[in-house]
Amino acid sequence: MIPQHIDGVFPEKFLTGDMYRSPDIQAGVVSRMLPSLSFYSRLFFGPVRWLCRRAARGLCDDAAWVYASIWTTDIMESMGCPVEVEGMDAISATDGPCLFVANHMSTLETFMLPGIIHPRRPVTFVVKKSLTTMPFFGAVMRSRDPIVVGRVSPREDLAAVLEGGVERLKKGISIIVFPQSTRSRVFDAHRFNSIGVKLARKAGVPIVPLALKTDAWGQGKKIKELGPVKAGMPVRYRFAPPMRIRSQGKEEQAAICEFIAGTLAAWQARDGMNP
Repeated sequence: MIPQHIDGVFPEKFLTGDMYRSPDIQAGVVSRMLPSLSFYSRLFFGPVRWLCRRAARGLCDDAAWVYASIWTTDIMESMGCPVEVEGMDAISATDGPCLFVANHMSTLETFMLPGIIHPRRPVTFVVKKSLTTMPFFGAVMRSRDPIVVGRVSPREDLAAVLEGGVERLKKGISIIVFPQSTRSRVFDAHRFNSIGVKLARKAGVPIVPLALKTDAWGQGKKIKELGPVKAGMPVRYRFAPPMRIRSQGKEEQAAICEFIAGTLAAWQARDGMNP
């Protein structure tokens, strides 16, 4: 299913109150037998090609970004992967911009989150520099005015996030940050740095913790972004209520980690350990 695109208008797929659950969609024969081939062929010849062409002409606006994001979600659902999003009221619970702090499991969340969040409030990402310079898709990322980090010097990255983050938050643009050093199916609080808390404290904005489970799109061995796709595996997101940073933010950092770890454990108990 391809979402209807109307210039300047956001699709309403995730404007469903506090929760979204996929309808019951069964994967087709090709998707079950050749899930990765089925998914990537539709992804790259569908929303990726469409959005890159618009970006090359300077037409990658907010509505187009959301449209391509939701198109990707529709493709994932057609693979028999049910999508569940909980706590969406938290996205718009604050008057001004906020910081979404999440675990980072796969490439899927970077494709899906614009469609979930942006219809409710403007948002951008903290991204590594290579994503803004790659052929075709780099134009898409640059059009989103992201905060760019080099992933070489932690000190320089922190300065870039603090400076660029405050600048965008002052303009009313919320930010999605993944404090883990790399994508991982396993959440390790010791590798979940406090860069989100530091930015929220400096800018005086609230944090919305976000737990996600997106390993239906796995990591590749040679190219991380092109891992195996597992038809039928659930995709889950859960937003927690906004929190303000008090004092140095150590308690809030611990609460974020506890929320993510606890949510992932509950999902694992419900779904079982996926291969």
